[in-house]
Amino acid sequence: QVQLVESGGGLVQAGGSLRLSCAASGRIFISYRMGWFRQAPGKEREFVAAISRNGDSTYYADSVKGRFTISRDGAKNTVYLQMNSLKPEDTAVYYCAAQSRGSKNWATEYDYWGQGTQVTVSS
Repeated sequence: QVQLVESGGGLVQAGGSLRLSCAASGRIFISYRMGWFRQAPGKEREFVAAISRNGDSTYYADSVKGRFTISRDGAKNTVYLQMNSLKPEDTAVYYCAAQSRGSKNWATEYDYWGQGTQVTVSS
């Protein structure tokens, strides 16, 4: 079992930055690929970014490429999402997730989820 707790969300103006954190506890953190997803009201949950078990590989949705950066700290059992140049369309609840195997883009193939943190970008 893995427990995930997100933090760092909030209200920011367009063009601003936020850093989300996801603290993991339970089973060995390095055993899991970690991902960030987001869900806006009335929309499906969508893939944002993922990072491999050892942190060597990262993956991004086209909509955030060049603006968001995912990273992980094994010593702290934490994964981060640095979000720069935020846009109003980035407004959503952001979720951290852990995956033992499967496609990195599909929410249904992640094993554990956090409770989410709200990000609101004002224009």
